[in-house]
Amino acid sequence: MAEIIQERIEDRLPELEQLERIGLFSHAEIKAIIKNASDLEYRIQRRALCKEDFINYVQYEINLLELIQRRRTRIGYSFKKDEIENSIVRRVQGVFRRASAKWKDDVQLWLSYVVFCKKWATKLQLSKVFSAMLAIHSNKPALWIMAAKWEMEDRLSSESARQLFLRALRFHPQCPKLYQEYFRMELMHAEKLRKEKQEFEKAKMDVGNVDYPEEILMGELARIVYKNSVNIIKGADFHVSLLSIAQLFDFAKDLQREIYDDLQTLHTDDPLTWDYVARRELEMQSQPGEEQPATKQARAAEVGRREERCCAVYEEAVKTLPTEAMWKCYISFCLERFAKKTSCQSLRGKRLERTMTAFRKAHKLRLLPEFQYKQWIELLLRRDFLKEALQVAEDGIALFRDSVTMWQVKLQVLMETKSPDVATLFEEAFVYLKPQVCLPLWISWAEWSEGAKSPEDTEAIYKKALLAVTGADSITLKNKYLDWAYRSGGYRKARAVFKSLQERRPFSVDFFRKIIQFEKEQESCKMVNLREYYERALREFGSVDSDLWLDYIKEELNHPLGRPENCGQIHWRAMKMLQGESAEVFVAKYAMHQAGHL
Repeated sequence: MAEIIQERIEDRLPELEQLERIGLFSHAEIKAIIKNASDLEYRIQRRALCKEDFINYVQYEINLLELIQRRRTRIGYSFKKDEIENSIVRRVQGVFRRASAKWKDDVQLWLSYVVFCKKWATKLQLSKVFSAMLAIHSNKPALWIMAAKWEMEDRLSSESARQLFLRALRFHPQCPKLYQEYFRMELMHAEKLRKEKQEFEKAKMDVGNVDYPEEILMGELARIVYKNSVNIIKGADFHVSLLSIAQLFDFAKDLQREIYDDLQTLHTDDPLTWDYVARRELEMQSQPGEEQPATKQARAAEVGRREERCCAVYEEAVKTLPTEAMWKCYISFCLERFAKKTSCQSLRGKRLERTMTAFRKAHKLRLLPEFQYKQWIELLLRRDFLKEALQVAEDGIALFRDSVTMWQVKLQVLMETKSPDVATLFEEAFVYLKPQVCLPLWISWAEWSEGAKSPEDTEAIYKKALLAVTGADSITLKNKYLDWAYRSGGYRKARAVFKSLQERRPFSVDFFRKIIQFEKEQESCKMVNLREYYERALREFGSVDSDLWLDYIKEELNHPLGRPENCGQIHWRAMKMLQGESAEVFVAKYAMHQAGHL
């Protein structure tokens, strides 16, 4: 192995001599490079190979290349690149080839190889890297797309890109993304040819036997891709995605019209089709010759007319396709438009009226999804339509009686209206809902009670909640109960609550840290209480939380009534209880503490 390493170091000598001769590196720097290179070479020549060693080798060489570039710029010397940079690049490529042969399945390694070649190697070399990568990772459409895009955009080779897409589709005949990018590529190819032809015509050059068939210039190849793809990939969403791509190319108006007509013909029963058709009305450009609105009022009126045309399409859609999904699209559009800022009050009023009308119609037909009931009620509350909000909430509960969200929304309405029935409704909700989903309601009830009822009533709610909520959900409840106790009754109350809960598992570390913090905030902070809290916390979390042990030690050291002589015993217990990484963290932090850095 030593002979191989020596040979590889000797292979570097010509480039290193050049670097020293032209003044880019000093003799001492060259010696340092040889030393580092020897170490790196040794690591990648060992019998037990490690991927990180190859990555470190490559990174070192890239750093060296970048340093050479910076120094060339500084002294203004640009010669001898073949003897220096190109030699390094060839060596790095050799390392990448070895690594990618050893760890064929590592996509990230291949992508690093590609990135390196893009920056430092020739286009021909990168093309070979893509071929090797795709031979192994032919099951990843994203890599085919990356290679084809590079062929198209960097090598300017439409034919190579087309061949890659065709090969990819043989492996992935059902992949929508491949068809979308292939379709885009053919449109880009047609656009490129059109620009070439225009440049030749502008320069009045004789293009000889270069042929620009009219059907190719009009996107016929893209049209073929479109026709084939929609026969294989069904669904309005795919159809719409192709139309969106075609709309990026101004010359493809005929193709856009064809795709749009097919969308309406093939997917009449899909809400996405109607949604797209309706929203298109909003984006329709004014006809040539029409005067553009000049004032704010005129522009607002024009926007209003466009929105009315959109809603006319939606109205037709919900008659033709009276489904929940279609109403969802319609109402989402209305809410989006209402959320748009405008200084025109009449336009804002129309948007609100339109939104409310859509909500009411969908509700009447029982085609309003649960989340849109919530949106409707929130809108009504913002507009102070409290009576209607309450009625809608009651209707929503009747339809979605097992939904926590609907109960929360109705309770929100009752709280807004200062209703005396809030507590009754909470009780009613728990009858219909499963206990495991009720935590948000218990928290809401306790928070509402804190502002509206007596401390005794609030505590009764927390106690009821802790009987009903078990398992991990009870952790949040205990923390909130302890917080409330300290806010409402001070430290004495918080300590009483802690005592009542300290054996009711499960807990979080935060629960114990809260009571420790409350104790430390007292004017007469008692060390005996702190010890009690730390000992109780360590019974639960002593095997995993190194910070608890460290804080305990610091308390003994820093508290006026602390016992520094206990620290050794606490440290010994910590080392016995902590496991794995937690023990290592504890040792490191304790050493820092001993050094006086904590």
